[in-house]
Amino acid sequence: MKLKRTFTKVLSIIAAGLLAAAVIITGVTGKVSSASAALGTPVYSSSDLFTDRDLSQTADLSNAVTFTATDGEDIRITEAGTYVLSGTASNVTVYVEADQDAKVQLVLQDLHLTNSDFPCIYVITADKVFVTTAGDSSLSVTGTFRADGSTNTDGVIFSGTDLTLNGTATLTVQSTDNGVVCKDDLKITGGTYIVTANSKAFEANDSIRVLGGTFTIRAGTDGFHAENDEDNSKGYLYIGGGNIAITCGDDGLHAATVVQIDDGTVTVNGSEGIEGTYIQINGGTVDITASDDGINAARKSTAVETAAEFNGGTVTVTMGSGDTDGIDSNGNLYIYGGVISVTGNSTFDYDGVCSFTGGTVYINGQQTSVIPNQMMGGMNGMGGRGSWGSETNGFGGRGGW
Repeated sequence: MKLKRTFTKVLSIIAAGLLAAAVIITGVTGKVSSASAALGTPVYSSSDLFTDRDLSQTADLSNAVTFTATDGEDIRITEAGTYVLSGTASNVTVYVEADQDAKVQLVLQDLHLTNSDFPCIYVITADKVFVTTAGDSSLSVTGTFRADGSTNTDGVIFSGTDLTLNGTATLTVQSTDNGVVCKDDLKITGGTYIVTANSKAFEANDSIRVLGGTFTIRAGTDGFHAENDEDNSKGYLYIGGGNIAITCGDDGLHAATVVQIDDGTVTVNGSEGIEGTYIQINGGTVDITASDDGINAARKSTAVETAAEFNGGTVTVTMGSGDTDGIDSNGNLYIYGGVISVTGNSTFDYDGVCSFTGGTVYINGQQTSVIPNQMMGGMNGMGGRGSWGSETNGFGGRGGW
């Protein structure tokens, strides 16, 4: 939950005006010059994010090499190609250490690996690796992860390069730390995933892109987490489909820059539902039960505007008791479409301006035409910032400037 700030009304309006005039997204992987272009314009397009091979749920096995796992015997893959992995074994790591331009496809066909302290799949080098489920499989690490030299290998699947998960079967992952870790772009387009992790279920540095699949996630911290410590223009999360159910100790969806939901079903029960610098919901069904903030646009990056934008879909937020916020923006709030229903003591909280020009909003079961603001603890006696920021003309957010 963001700290309650105590600006005066005049200073708040000046700051909001400067923020609205100066928007916004610059340099987000070079795809978008401004998130304040036409109303309802998606930040990302799925057609730009996935290749045909990402979307293919089956592999060409005509030239595939087959490995059967055996206790204590690692599998090492050093060349591009397709590899079918099967068998039940313990203390086995599938290593991928191929050329920088090599594409490697791992087809999991009834593969069941249990390790004590190291990833079950460890991608060191390649151009891109596909993990495709063809038969129900399971991967598990039961003890404390050990490092590989200077590399902190902290995921059951750990990839130092681009990684795509797809397929037609179920992959069960259990971890004492993270489930799936990718140091570049992580894409998921199909398959069923049951992930139980003491820390994050899915983590990537540059982006997490989900277009399909069924997910049952229990995470000690975050369900999906995208963040790059070295480049704050990276670390975005895109959801364009799938059926995602997350129970977590912290954030269901977390990104340093943009969280964008275009389609799919997302259900989160956790401390916070969604957290990112710029949160954009264009479609789909989002159902959040949270004990802190339901949706929290908080400044994690200087590369994008701090704002929450709603253009479509159905969003339901149910908050626990106490000092909690249903939809909380440390910057601006834009509501242009969709159906939003928030239940709680503090339903909306924003530091900048609010533009409410479309869509349907329910607060504690009652439809409203005015967005309240709990800024400064809901100081309605002073008119508060809600009496300024919730107007749809004048200082009405992106359209007003």
